[in-house]
Amino acid sequence: PEEFQYDPVSKSYGDPTRRPEIKSATIEFIAPGEYMLRPPQPAVYLFLFDVSQLARESGYLQVACDTLKANLEALPGDARTQIGIICYDAHVHYYLMSEGLTRPKEMTVLDIDDVFLPSPSSLLVNLSERRELVRELLSVLPARYSTPSTPSSALGAALQAAYKLMAPTGGRITVFQTCLPNVGPGALQPREDPNARSSKEVAHLNPATDFYKRLALDCSGAQIAVDLFLLNSQYADLASLSGMSKFSAGTVYHIPLFRASRPHHAEQLNRMLTRYLTRKIGFEAVMRVRCTRGISIHTFHGNFFVRSTDLLSLPNVSPDAGFGMQLTIEESLSDLQQVCFQAALLYTSSKGERRIRVHTLALPTASNLTDVLHAADTQCIIGLLSKMAVDRCMSASMSEAREAVMNVAVDALSAFRLAQNLPAGANSSALHAPHSLRLLPLYLLALLKRKAFRTGTSTRLDDRVWDMCNVKVSPLSVLLRAVYPDLYPVHQLAQYLPAHEEDDEHTPDPPRLQLTAERINSTGAYLLDDGESMILYVCHAVSPAFLSETFGLTAFSQLPDELRSLPRVDSEGSALLHAFIDKLNDDRPYASDILILRDNSPSRTLFTERLVEDRVESAFSYYEFLQHVKNQVK
Repeated sequence: PEEFQYDPVSKSYGDPTRRPEIKSATIEFIAPGEYMLRPPQPAVYLFLFDVSQLARESGYLQVACDTLKANLEALPGDARTQIGIICYDAHVHYYLMSEGLTRPKEMTVLDIDDVFLPSPSSLLVNLSERRELVRELLSVLPARYSTPSTPSSALGAALQAAYKLMAPTGGRITVFQTCLPNVGPGALQPREDPNARSSKEVAHLNPATDFYKRLALDCSGAQIAVDLFLLNSQYADLASLSGMSKFSAGTVYHIPLFRASRPHHAEQLNRMLTRYLTRKIGFEAVMRVRCTRGISIHTFHGNFFVRSTDLLSLPNVSPDAGFGMQLTIEESLSDLQQVCFQAALLYTSSKGERRIRVHTLALPTASNLTDVLHAADTQCIIGLLSKMAVDRCMSASMSEAREAVMNVAVDALSAFRLAQNLPAGANSSALHAPHSLRLLPLYLLALLKRKAFRTGTSTRLDDRVWDMCNVKVSPLSVLLRAVYPDLYPVHQLAQYLPAHEEDDEHTPDPPRLQLTAERINSTGAYLLDDGESMILYVCHAVSPAFLSETFGLTAFSQLPDELRSLPRVDSEGSALLHAFIDKLNDDRPYASDILILRDNSPSRTLFTERLVEDRVESAFSYYEFLQHVKNQVK
């Protein structure tokens, strides 16, 4: 603390308020030499492509290779950037791109139980020196693996080879997997019972083997992160596979039932992958969070490995990942006006610079319960609760996790009742809540209806596990939009244009609607936006003017059951709708895909199941949930 009073600029002790991290909530320093155990690593990218029979049928390889080829120049890095490619089915296929070769040379290793690297120096090559060879390889791979093959997938062996190859430098492994890995190290058996998809208890949420976790911990120690793109058409045991990303600070991406022959799937993978390849990246990072004395952190949420009690090992960091922390108050804070938190991230930029990014936050303290309740942050509560609920599903059971989520509303409102000296819920005419927590029950109900936590509705196990992975790593704003999506009326956008047109801001701003069928009028059209995808729901009595302006059609019956892209029509209505959707897409990593449904489409449940305030066969409506909470408030 005495050192903190030292001002490095004037070289004197005194006022700490001039320190840069006190002046700015977020600041970045260039790290001096003592923050390096070794010279900053180059950007190293290794791609693992599943080429088993199911992978070939899905057609993903063409999309992935084309996207990678188009973005080679945009990969973050400098003149030292390296790249490598490994394919695997029943065997592991390496590609040599060394000096003197005019074409990439394939070498296949048949022994998957004891993998070795045929020629390590020419498997990872300098991208700027070998760009043409890499391009050629990406051009020939899809055709090379287009013929029928064995249904075997030796993912474990390929990952072991990738680890051996990357361990000296560190970097990023990107895995594309389409099926259950079923041969060699880390082989898995199908565990899902399709008949139990809507049961109250959910089995097999935990990994079947610790192979992928152990491999991820080895990778983490060598500064390697593993990202997984799961493009499966049948059960692939994501509960086991996700370990490779969870413990190495990677991310899991998932497009269920992927088929490249469906244009919207190919476009979605292309958008996802383009963002993934071109976004900023930091290597060999560690993060530490410090708090005022008297407060300690007892649980971290996200994808990482906790190296010492408070040091998170993050082989890669990306702008799309979020972290959550649970705090414990260990000593009385009554003599403090405020408490401080500081998160410091030490990382290597893609240009090889060692940097320290520091976030500092000061919050006031409250001494009585009423102040605490009135200043509660519902959004933050939901963000942390959802992560805790995922942990509870893994450590205990789905029903315990759901009960704990419901009890949060009861506990918070019971505390408010006691603080205000109000009658118990069952005897009261109303459910009393402080202004800050009035939406807490709504968000909790919406959370319970997510794929991760819902029961009674048929949910594929991999989809459920992927939603849980997502909940653990999503930044708060992304998570909240996914829990309670935005619903807008879009059949009369012109009336929502701003009155003053500044800066050519010609974008409508329609109101958000509650997620209930009561807000859906048969003469309207509605846009539901959950961040990942948008659904435009067109009702049967919508005006012919809207149909002709938006779709160029004259009658509702001409609209197909499902439409996967919004046509551009030369009309003001079409221009306004496109401008509105573009504005919504502005603040996210990549544009959401859009689905257009009629209100009598066979797949309209995709829209109606998101109306979380309404009753479904196995879950409360919002009104019933409030009644339930009210009766429980003691």
